[in-house]
Amino acid sequence: MREEGYITMLDPFQHKYGQRIGGLMYLPALLGETFWTAAILSALGATLSVILGIDMNASVTLSACIAVFYTFTGGYYAVAYTDVVQLFCIFVGLWVCVPAAMVHDGAKDISRNAGDWIGEIGGFKETSLWVDCMLLLVFGGIPWQVYFQRVLSSKTASGAQTLSFVAGIGCILMAIPPALIGAIARNTDWRMTDYSPWNNGTKVESIPPDKRNMVVPLVFQYLTPRWVAFIGLGAVSAAVMSSADSSVLSAASMFAHNIWKLTIRPHASEKEVIIVMRVAIICVGIMATIMALTIQSIYGLWYLCADLVYVILFPQLVCVVYMPRSNTYGSLAGYAVGLVLRLIGGEPLVSLPAFFHYPMYTDGVQYFPFRTTAMLSSMATIYIVSVQSEKLFKSGRLSPEWDIMGCVVNIPIDHVPLPSDVSFAVSSEALNMKSPNGTPAMAPHPHPPPSNENTLLHPYSEQNYYSTSAN
Repeated sequence: MREEGYITMLDPFQHKYGQRIGGLMYLPALLGETFWTAAILSALGATLSVILGIDMNASVTLSACIAVFYTFTGGYYAVAYTDVVQLFCIFVGLWVCVPAAMVHDGAKDISRNAGDWIGEIGGFKETSLWVDCMLLLVFGGIPWQVYFQRVLSSKTASGAQTLSFVAGIGCILMAIPPALIGAIARNTDWRMTDYSPWNNGTKVESIPPDKRNMVVPLVFQYLTPRWVAFIGLGAVSAAVMSSADSSVLSAASMFAHNIWKLTIRPHASEKEVIIVMRVAIICVGIMATIMALTIQSIYGLWYLCADLVYVILFPQLVCVVYMPRSNTYGSLAGYAVGLVLRLIGGEPLVSLPAFFHYPMYTDGVQYFPFRTTAMLSSMATIYIVSVQSEKLFKSGRLSPEWDIMGCVVNIPIDHVPLPSDVSFAVSSEALNMKSPNGTPAMAPHPHPPPSNENTLLHPYSEQNYYSTSAN
């Protein structure tokens, strides 16, 4: 994707399937980014409410305003530079808190009681659900603009690959301190601390189930010295701001570039696109804040944000990048199949009832891995419908007039992507480059062709919508 010079994750969809399909793919991407932003804002709100005693609703709203403000004013540059400082704060802050919590009098040796905090999955039904959720969180974490806006802005394709591999190792290292904090909390006798879950003096041996979404701030507050707790608060705040600003920017940039610029207003100026992106930043921030104040489960929000992305976007992205024969008909059919199979399974977090009981349905829980089934069904549908539609049209069984999408045989001449097309990666400097005989190597076309889906995706000059400063 970097070699093709794409700007956003949705560009290959619009390049291959057309602008409207890119707009359709934006919906699950937007929901995913919104749910993710809401999850991390809720996490910061819980931390601030425990350590500083601030009302959770007020802390969530304040955090969202701060993230939206500097993203609104600074754009991608503000996000990139602040992420460097925030990453350092996360790494140092969390590792400082772990040993401080371990030496508390109420904390037990986690190595001697590993079975108590590692837990168990259960029988066959529970294992099926666990595998379904594991695959969802692994592969549902790939098709995110918040990731692609980093790698697609790399100078080279090899640099994008290196960045991806290093980031994968970094994620594993960053996951160790939170896991240790959870293990410490599970092996702590909370009666030996000042913790009272109901603020009435009553103490408990372990954290009640309805309070476990605040396990990290509780460890900071009651198992570490005050100064260490504030360092931990800074680490959590940095982590939240780092993720919130990136998610808000990625959702807004996809809307400005793929929806507004390429679909609604093809001739919009760069200044207009920047204005639209700023408005979108505010709107996404408001939606995420409302979601964070409505759904209290942080893990549930994190899990929900990857759900639609895994079921719908992941098979679509795999097919559009790695399956040359995929076409618009297959994409639409796969989208519909994945969405229907997912929705009929229900979702308790958003009060969506189960319209269909998959095998092993028990007490309102779908133990059958229906999410993975929906994802695989969507991918298979994309391939089968694409191949069969191509055969039907090219064999003459279906008239070219029925190719209403214009993607098999009824393809407009100006829509066929040519190897010599100017890609996103070509900059204005390259276009103005002089050849050895002194003439421009790529002179601007004297009579530019009428705008269509292909020419809109291959502009004559580079436009950087991530920066909020227009020329």
